[in-house]
Amino acid sequence: MAEQLGDLTRTHTCGALRPEDVGADAVLLGWVHRVRDLGGLLFVDIRDRAGITQIVFDKDDEALMAKAKRLRSEFVIGAAGHVRRRSAETVNPKLPTGEVEIVVRRLVLLNEAKTPPFTIADETPVSEDVRLKYRYLDLRRAQLQANMGLRHRVTMVIRRYFDAHGFWEIETPILTKSTPEGARDYLVPSRVHPGEFYALPQSPQLFKQILMIGGVDRYVQICRCFRDEDLRADRQPEFTQVDVEMSFARPETIFGMIEPLMREVFAVIGREIATPFQRMAYADAMARYGSDKPDLRPGMPIQDIRELFRASSFRVFRDIVANGGTVRGFVVPDAAGYSGTEVRALEDEAKSLGATGLVWARRAADGAITSSVMKALGEPAVAQLLEATGVQPGGLLLVVAGEPDTASKLLGQLRLNVARRKGLLKPDDYAFAWVVDFPLLAWDAGEQRYVSMHHPFTSPHEDDIGRLEAEPAEVRAKAYDLVLNGSEIGGGSIRIHDADLQRQIFSLLNISADEAKLRFGFFLDALEYGTPPHGGIALGLDRLCAILTGESSIREVIAFPKTAAAVDPMSDAPSPVDPKQLRELHLAIKR
Repeated sequence: MAEQLGDLTRTHTCGALRPEDVGADAVLLGWVHRVRDLGGLLFVDIRDRAGITQIVFDKDDEALMAKAKRLRSEFVIGAAGHVRRRSAETVNPKLPTGEVEIVVRRLVLLNEAKTPPFTIADETPVSEDVRLKYRYLDLRRAQLQANMGLRHRVTMVIRRYFDAHGFWEIETPILTKSTPEGARDYLVPSRVHPGEFYALPQSPQLFKQILMIGGVDRYVQICRCFRDEDLRADRQPEFTQVDVEMSFARPETIFGMIEPLMREVFAVIGREIATPFQRMAYADAMARYGSDKPDLRPGMPIQDIRELFRASSFRVFRDIVANGGTVRGFVVPDAAGYSGTEVRALEDEAKSLGATGLVWARRAADGAITSSVMKALGEPAVAQLLEATGVQPGGLLLVVAGEPDTASKLLGQLRLNVARRKGLLKPDDYAFAWVVDFPLLAWDAGEQRYVSMHHPFTSPHEDDIGRLEAEPAEVRAKAYDLVLNGSEIGGGSIRIHDADLQRQIFSLLNISADEAKLRFGFFLDALEYGTPPHGGIALGLDRLCAILTGESSIREVIAFPKTAAAVDPMSDAPSPVDPKQLRELHLAIKR
């Protein structure tokens, strides 16, 4: 039978006591972490989120000792006693409280616990399915508690930072209008309006723009967003973003606000971040790294070397260049010693990624040159190739040829694979970059229409507005992504603040005037009433915290995440509902 708390009041957390507290009375409340029975003495480690303290029961108090011998792991207890210093040979240097212990005078057994399906005290591997089913137990483990604590501190830093810079935190609606453009909406049927639906917000995009129209000037919100996306390993159907919008903003205004924020956020883990961040155009990111979210940690940028092959004796590459293709490659330092087996493995890897072949050339530590195309090119041409690409002694050059975008994407993946094997993707190295000048539109071959690269409220670059009708694919967007270690941790843009331009963009997206009025009429009306230029960004809080904690999955920094199948094993959601609820919502399930 569980005892009541009664008059027992916690005086210290389980991580607070130190040698200066020796002689004081203390009351600790928490969970039994470990029990060690030495016969005449019983030692119990009591745990809460702040840490662990050793408490001691002496055989001289038979009734108290008998009660203590009932204790098992994860029982909830209260212990009152006095603090004493541990003997020199029993000090535990691994614990901040390891120099002291509590000699217990009173024990309250607040609750018992069944044997957990996994050990809380040890960070032993446990399958993710089991961890998520028993998330309330998983949350007691030290690593997950540390992650939750860091997420809290990061959130508080963000709130204080924006408050100090004049931003107002304003909640936007969770039940809103479905305006599908991108991911699918989660729909919520209306009981009082049969056949009509709300949608859960994919982002507060339109509302934060309307706040700028409403004169709020600077808005921030740490908000939940919902996207009914196809299943991906590290995506969540609901996630948290730091949503920011500013009136009278240029891209540089946003950069100047976010970069100091990142300095303060990374100071939470004791890291100093250099600013300003590198900036690169989307086209350069794709060409040099094969990705619009490049990981800059390993270096090894992709180089365009087509001119070396335009008149080359190597016919294969010469013909590709003549037909509008390219030749690109990257240099792997300290790799000239790769064995023949390792080089063949790279060739096979490139083919598995889609290459028709992989050409390599290397300069040994003693300066000797070898290449897979030595016979076709000749040593002078291979030497010229190595010289042009900056291959130092010990370096290896990997080259593919083909359509430019395909070649860079293939090399980009191969580059990351090589960097991973060489240990160049260190989780505690941080390489930020702004990727800018995205294309405004992309052609969707399946739908046979243009779609927005970001969203349809992104402003075209002012220098390109005149090309919208004749050359829409060439128009740049005033959009920008914040990239860190190969992850996009933020995306934003300067918005369209002119109603006529917004209608023109809708037309280019094959959204008719009637459809635009139906889906976005309230927003188009608002644009007509003196909308200031404005822009903003949304930062992915989950992804940022995962990087800060060194976790590979965002599920490790979310208290109650879904699985990769968008299921919550703990609450068994999603699940069927009572037929009465469906009738009230005027819904029927079609089997």
